[in-house]
Amino acid sequence: MNLYKRLGYLVLGSRLRRISESFLSEINRAYQQEGIEFEASWFPVFYLLSQHNTLSIKELSEQIEISHPAASQLITNLKQKSLLTTTTNAKDGRKQQVTFTDKGRELLTRIKPVWEAVDTSMNEMMNSELGCKELLPAITALESALQTYPLANRISRNISKQSNLARHE
Repeated sequence: MNLYKRLGYLVLGSRLRRISESFLSEINRAYQQEGIEFEASWFPVFYLLSQHNTLSIKELSEQIEISHPAASQLITNLKQKSLLTTTTNAKDGRKQQVTFTDKGRELLTRIKPVWEAVDTSMNEMMNSELGCKELLPAITALESALQTYPLANRISRNISKQSNLARHE
């Protein structure tokens, strides 16, 4: 039996990371096959800017749910590739507004068909494999459970219970 399947929840994080890395690798390969220089990790920024045209780095970090420094680093990387530009917010000089450059907008038009194909392909795959239909609701439920009562707290509680049981035996 596969080690990952045998160990169950003990290796859930490793399995999710492995699936994520494989998924992102496949998406990046799809972009490469289309001759498009784009990385899947850029998707959230490109998507949000395609919907809002301009956002502050803080707004991006909040919506993507990553730290402000991580968002700043991603934006800096995309600025170095001349895909995004930042300007100081007129009302609050501490805020940086992020927008596409012409090169970024051109790339956006090239990648949108890939996004549609990814969505269609994932729906086909999820609908054709038994058990996959509930994946997104299950992930949402897991995220909610982890936010409501963090796993580290649950683990500590169970260690305490085990210790109390061992003392009473």
